[in-house]
This record gives sequence, structure tokens and C-alpha cells, in this order.
Amino acid sequence: MGSAELRTELETFLKNLNIEFVSVEHPEVFTVEEMMPHVEHLSGAITKNLFLKDKKKKGLWLVSVRHDRQVNLNDLAKKLGVGSGNLRFADEAAMLEKLKVGQGCATALALFCDKDQSVKFILDSDLANGGHDRVYFHPMTNAATMGLKPDDLMKFLRETGHEPVLYSFD
Repeated sequence: MGSAELRTELETFLKNLNIEFVSVEHPEVFTVEEMMPHVEHLSGAITKNLFLKDKKKKGLWLVSVRHDRQVNLNDLAKKLGVGSGNLRFADEAAMLEKLKVGQGCATALALFCDKDQSVKFILDSDLANGGHDRVYFHPMTNAATMGLKPDDLMKFLRETGHEPVLYSFD
């Protein structure tokens, strides 16, 4: 699932920012477990991503964490000030509307489609400050994985208007 046109747009966006990236093509995957055999040779941090909604305020959140992290939604909701039990997985329609991607493709790289910055972004602080060579995300398709240097990821996020909330998932 995903879009070749949007991936090309993303790559152009990155090139215009002088952001170097590496890509690995692989079969379409929907879980980290399915993806790992195709990317375990890469040097850096593989991510998993959760697209969430706040049931009270109807806010949208994208959470990107290292693939081996556990995410406790109740703890995260408390930290974000939305109240325990108030974060839920957002439906695919919201993902398509805001990020232009479907299930398995919502990653930090899709934030360039969120032109009105209505999706708040939570980033595992380890991905920004953990000393990784690269941080890997799906590039608008779950049939590829793209790696950016952590500083370039932060530059990309700033350019899209999404200043990440850094959060420790230790």
C-alpha cells in the first residue's frame, strides 16, 4: 500500500533540503516482524509508528519509536496531558486524509503531507539522540524502507512545521 507519486514527491522534498537518504526495497509489510528480515542488515535504528487520536479533543498524534520499544498508551496519554485511557488508534480514514497514506505506511516521513500541522508528532528521544547512523522509516509505501541521519530527520521535521515532542520510552 502506498503511493509511488507521493514517494517521488517525498524524495524531491528531501533532495531540495540537501538531505541524503538510503532506501531498501522489499515486499509489502504490515508489521515490524514482517519487515525485520529485509532490514536487519542495516546500520541504525528501525522504527515502528503509531497513528493515534485523543478521544476527548479529537487531536491526532503520530508516535515514532525504536522498533523494540513497548508503548504504554495510558502512560503516554498522561505525559501528553490528555488523560489516561484517552489515546486510541486513529482510523485509516483519518490517516488517509491527513498523511495521504494507509495502514502500514504512517511514518514521520508522511508528515510532509500534513500541510496544516494538525498531527502532533512524538519522537522517541533515542532516535534523535541515541547516536544512530541512520533512522529508518517507510517512505510513503510499506514496500520500502528509507534511512536518514538523525540530524537530517530533525531538519526535515522542522521544514514540515512539525517540531517533535521528544519522549523517553526507556
